[in-house]
Amino acid sequence: MPSEKQKMLAGALYRADDPELVADNRRIGDWMARFNATTARPQDRDPLLREAFGHVGRDVTIRPPFHCDYGYNINLGDGVFLNFNCVILDVVAVTIGDGTQIGPGVQILTADHPRDPQARREMLEFGRPIAIGRNVWIGGGAIILPGVTIGDDAIIGAGSVVTRDVPAGRTAVGNPARLRP
Repeated sequence: MPSEKQKMLAGALYRADDPELVADNRRIGDWMARFNATTARPQDRDPLLREAFGHVGRDVTIRPPFHCDYGYNINLGDGVFLNFNCVILDVVAVTIGDGTQIGPGVQILTADHPRDPQARREMLEFGRPIAIGRNVWIGGGAIILPGVTIGDDAIIGAGSVVTRDVPAGRTAVGNPARLRP
């Protein structure tokens, strides 16, 4: 029988109140308190990032405050930049490619909930991975919903709610985000 953590990582229905996941969440909570309180220069935060995330490329900058669910499902390429107050709900993999720039207040949300009300009453949830390509620019306040893939060189307009995949080299804006011609 798979553990609740194994189910979560596989994108299956799981219970987030499982003791192992609660402990993982506490661990990252302690890490976020340290990270968000640091006065270190961005280039000196690298050891902290490597402590928490699945993969951290070279020259990654995350400006505090920053918030996430677990950290270990976050994979950042070289030169990734996240501005102030970004949130990543990483119950499954979040991959952000080299050179991607993410504006302030962006939310990247892999966590999802069943549409069936009984399953929600049972506190079940699941996740769908998010993949963001290389050299993507995501404007401030954008929200990236579960299961979305954003291709290389794409642009997401500020305040957009991305509900569907965005092909490489395209611009998507609005709520819900639509591709520009």
